[in-house]
Amino acid sequence: MNPNVDDFLQNAPRWGKEMEKLRAIVLDCGLTEELKWRQPCYTLNESNVVIISGFKEYCLLGFFKGVLLKDPHQLLTRPGDHTQAGRQIRFNSIREIEEKESIVKAYIYEAIQVEKSGLRVKLKKTTDYQIPEELQSKLDEMPEFKAAFEALTPGRQRAYILHFSKPKQSKTREARVEKLIPQILEGKGLNDL
Repeated sequence: MNPNVDDFLQNAPRWGKEMEKLRAIVLDCGLTEELKWRQPCYTLNESNVVIISGFKEYCLLGFFKGVLLKDPHQLLTRPGDHTQAGRQIRFNSIREIEEKESIVKAYIYEAIQVEKSGLRVKLKKTTDYQIPEELQSKLDEMPEFKAAFEALTPGRQRAYILHFSKPKQSKTREARVEKLIPQILEGKGLNDL
């Protein structure tokens, strides 16, 4: 047990009891407890396996390579539309966690086996995403902007591509690109302050 996680759970504004129960279940599976991204995170040989988080409507157990799990009970959900690897099981009460404890342990043990086996999630590359023409136009028109965009990490590039692609109207896509040119020129990601 990690004392930093003790502090986190004692000060958790919501879902404290539920997260304590999830913690006990995960620790019973033999993983190492750490505090990462201000959340209880559980690792095997320094590789992330599961994480516990609390949100407004639920708390969750997140699996870093959840897409590789079999999910026979249909419990795993995708956190976001563009999430490639991670999956999560959401909970709304201690009772729900207790009722599913043996199933949750089976998922954790499977995640441990996935990690031990060395399996990797085949992620889409940035080049697999279609660049919206409004962004491509600016990249072609401004060499310094193109160099700055290409210097971004692949994850930051994907975030921008998805953000620029989302609006249906070209005018809106163009406005988004224009607005974020300075941020990209500074080497910042979409959500960097």
